[in-house]
Amino acid sequence: SSFPLLCFRSPLVTPLIFGLLLQAPFTQPSTITRPNFVLLLADDLGIGDVGCYGNDTIRTPNIDRLAKEGVKLTQHIAAAPLCTPSRAAFLTGRYPLRSGMDAVNDYRVIFWNAGSGGLPTNETTFAKILQHQGYSTGLIGKWHQGVNCESRNDHCHHPLKHGFDYFYGMPFTLISDCQPTETPEMDRAFRRKLWLSTQVIGLITFTAVLGRLTGLISVSWKKLTCLAGFSLLFFISWFSSYGFVRYWNCIMMRNHGITEQPMVTDRTTSLILRESISFIERNKHKPFLLFLSFLHSHTPLLTTEKFLGRSRHGLYGDNVEEMDWMVGQVLDAIDKEGLKDTTLVYFASDHGGWLERQEGKRQLGGWNGIYKGGKAMGGWEGGIRVPGIFRWPGVLPAGTVIDEPTSLMDIYPTVVHLAGGAVPQDRVIDGRDLLPLLQGAVARSEHEFLFHYCGVHLHAVRWHQKDTGAVWKAHYVTPIFSPPGAGACYDRGFCPCFGEGVTHHEPPLLFELSQDPSEAKPLSADTEPLFDTVIRRIGRAIEEHRRTLTPVPEQLSVSNVVWKPWLQPCCGTFPFCWCDKEGDN
Repeated sequence: SSFPLLCFRSPLVTPLIFGLLLQAPFTQPSTITRPNFVLLLADDLGIGDVGCYGNDTIRTPNIDRLAKEGVKLTQHIAAAPLCTPSRAAFLTGRYPLRSGMDAVNDYRVIFWNAGSGGLPTNETTFAKILQHQGYSTGLIGKWHQGVNCESRNDHCHHPLKHGFDYFYGMPFTLISDCQPTETPEMDRAFRRKLWLSTQVIGLITFTAVLGRLTGLISVSWKKLTCLAGFSLLFFISWFSSYGFVRYWNCIMMRNHGITEQPMVTDRTTSLILRESISFIERNKHKPFLLFLSFLHSHTPLLTTEKFLGRSRHGLYGDNVEEMDWMVGQVLDAIDKEGLKDTTLVYFASDHGGWLERQEGKRQLGGWNGIYKGGKAMGGWEGGIRVPGIFRWPGVLPAGTVIDEPTSLMDIYPTVVHLAGGAVPQDRVIDGRDLLPLLQGAVARSEHEFLFHYCGVHLHAVRWHQKDTGAVWKAHYVTPIFSPPGAGACYDRGFCPCFGEGVTHHEPPLLFELSQDPSEAKPLSADTEPLFDTVIRRIGRAIEEHRRTLTPVPEQLSVSNVVWKPWLQPCCGTFPFCWCDKEGDN
């Protein structure tokens, strides 16, 4: 019994034990060499589609492994419920209406590679700051932040103008038009109007010509020629909206050059994976940022034969399982190069799953678990609550779950600070550095309020009450589901942000999300004693927030969104745009 006492009295052992007791469980960032960053962003993936978020029928072992080895966020919020504005917020750390990247009308995303709208040149992305910090920066996959401003090759909105050294992928987004066997998706309502207009003008022209020939109408041949020209123009517009969408929008680029026009969808997945792994291998000896922006799981759900029919959720499930496999391949490449402990890996989705995306009885969009609503709905949780996972062995505690409000905009300051940079001081940055929360140094998120926009229209506000931990959410505008009670806008294909398709609430609908995450039971002044206090406090926060907004050019205005022939990226001589440089290789 005297042996342990003698051991503890040893002058060498005592300081050693004290040292062990005082040692912090995880490395402090100040002592860490600047990490590599691998940011994995899924497209249209619902929070209910991932195993570690409760799905037990779609297999996602690699994403689940990231959560097991890192930190899983259960209240991770996109700044917008659609691709273009959400990604603008992710890249800049700012609400998209601050950069003019949210919709003032029904055109809520960039519609054409040949539009003139896009991420403004005066916005500073995290990639640009990391580039200045000596990082190699690469974007592989989807961009959807615009290409040109004034001429075909000015590339003012291109990834290489926004801080990326290397780009391989789609300047646009996947759409069903990219797959010749699929039903076209691109702005169906617009096409119907165009065809109707074509028929009406054609009929007027035909009647006028007939009237002139029979002498019933006195009209000059000059006017008839103009009318015929108009008819032809409308017909060409309608026809090209079908025939040329693949050639105009479904292109692949490497840096400033087009490699495939139109893209060859059979090999897209393998090329994106090959480019991602190659970027890691090329840059393993210096700090790097890889932003792998998946084309999965957006329709038309490009899935290689190996994964077809493997899941219990049809083509959508197959596509998610293939993406998970791609995540695994990227993680294996990080391991193989010995970079696991020096690389911060992040996985998320740009917004919720697309509930209305169906063909017949086939469900082609995602599932948002217990949360109401989905893609395009700016207020309901299903449109904006997404998976959010961080892994950095030895720095972030493994197997941690954090149920605090966080935002995709938080990646910006988190990455910038870890890289040794500073966020811009000349503008509002809405994101918050997540490292203290992820490491467990603080228990509460820095976000007291999060504002949930649908286009430029404020639909809801979340108040994270620090002292009680309550998460209140007030809805000022909600979409009208069609058919009624269906949980989405199946009759429209997308829920609108304004107009006759929404309901304005006065007083607002109020929910306490920690008690009612499905937003099923709205509170009232009768059922909730704090109702008036909460609504007043949120009202003051909205006023304060609106004072921080300044007018900026609208990047998604009709004039910016419309297709402009002189801005069309073209491999060849316009309008004969075609090439396959990957095939030539």
